[in-house]
Amino acid sequence: MTATDNRTETLVIEPQQAQGNGVLPSRPLNHAEHRAYYGVLPAPDRLPLGELASMIGHAGVRGRGGAGFPLYRKLVSVSGAARARRIAPAIVANGCEGEPASHKDKHLLWLAPHLVLDGLVLLGRELRATRAVLAVEAGAPNGRGDLVRRLREALNERDVRQDGVRIELAEVPGRFIAGESAALVSTLDGGPGLPPYSELSVRESGVGGAPTLVQNVETVAQVALIARYGPDWFRDYGTAAEPGPQLFTVYSGRQRPRVVHSAAGAALAPLIADAGPIDAVLVGGYHGSWIPAPLARHARLTEADLGAPLGAGLIAALPADRCGLAETAHIVRYLALESAGQCGPCLNGLPRIAAALEQLADPHQAARDRGLLERIERWCGMVEGRGLCHHPDGSVRLVRSALMTFRTEIAAHHAGQCTGGDRRPLLPAPARELVH
Repeated sequence: MTATDNRTETLVIEPQQAQGNGVLPSRPLNHAEHRAYYGVLPAPDRLPLGELASMIGHAGVRGRGGAGFPLYRKLVSVSGAARARRIAPAIVANGCEGEPASHKDKHLLWLAPHLVLDGLVLLGRELRATRAVLAVEAGAPNGRGDLVRRLREALNERDVRQDGVRIELAEVPGRFIAGESAALVSTLDGGPGLPPYSELSVRESGVGGAPTLVQNVETVAQVALIARYGPDWFRDYGTAAEPGPQLFTVYSGRQRPRVVHSAAGAALAPLIADAGPIDAVLVGGYHGSWIPAPLARHARLTEADLGAPLGAGLIAALPADRCGLAETAHIVRYLALESAGQCGPCLNGLPRIAAALEQLADPHQAARDRGLLERIERWCGMVEGRGLCHHPDGSVRLVRSALMTFRTEIAAHHAGQCTGGDRRPLLPAPARELVH
């Protein structure tokens, strides 16, 4: 297949079950091939208003972009706000995969763009939306500019009269914070692309001031599958509490990342079987958590089992010869630079935590300053729950999990030693300056 990122291996399809035709294809599909592969999109008369929302509620669909919020509750909220204000809502499929280590959304959009567009059409019909937007990263490196061209071609293949919904393609700056729903709405409205100071959620006042449903593209694609195969098909994957198939970006040792089709409840160990000796596994992405290797070997992909959210669907096995403190410091520095920088926790807290982590990751500095750990823990407590958005909270989650998981490494650094002989970063964190 043609990949959207030359660092990414071919798509690996590992469905928990083979029922239905819900997995991604092995090569990019045009519109005609898409309909042959997945089946024709249900016509409006076969899916009356309210029926899709009912199916989504029965399926138990949760967002695949990180927060895991139930889609049915979002639909009800947006629909209710639109009726109360007597205004047509808007809908945004969020393909702004700002997390640099994640590739699942780009793979989905490259291989099956019409699955996402189908989901947008269905949700647009259900909400009677007058504006539907597919938002993706603008001309980023490693072939992502080709993805934008591919999506434009896919849109040109569709019949707007048959869909009943006109879809816009919007290019958004490729920053970590850009995919946050309020920041995304700000960008689409011509603003600075930062979370605004507002007591209203985007579900109440979003694009153009209209109630807006912002949903990750993987979730939108799942709506198109549920409309075809039904909610019971969706629940055949995963667990009762965390149903449905899911895409994961997997880093296993020194192998290039690959995208895996799996589900909650599947064993974690097979996904990282080729990693060799490992020290820990990062689950959920840069706002996720480190899991110690002994736990990871026996864990299943559920929030309950891991004690951490699956978040953005990133799974990264840290080789035993890498320093977990150095890897975390590398990521947290990036997160501090990528913050909106418009509240105290982001402007002051995260940079201080990042700087102290870099010192703790240096055995020579850690041995000279034994107060680093205490200061990091105290600053995490001062930052958590006090930000304008959830960026500080997610960053602190990662830091706290590192301080727990790498306690042995911390002790070694306090003694002026490091068990990680290879200091090269495992995960990408582009160096760039903070943009206000």
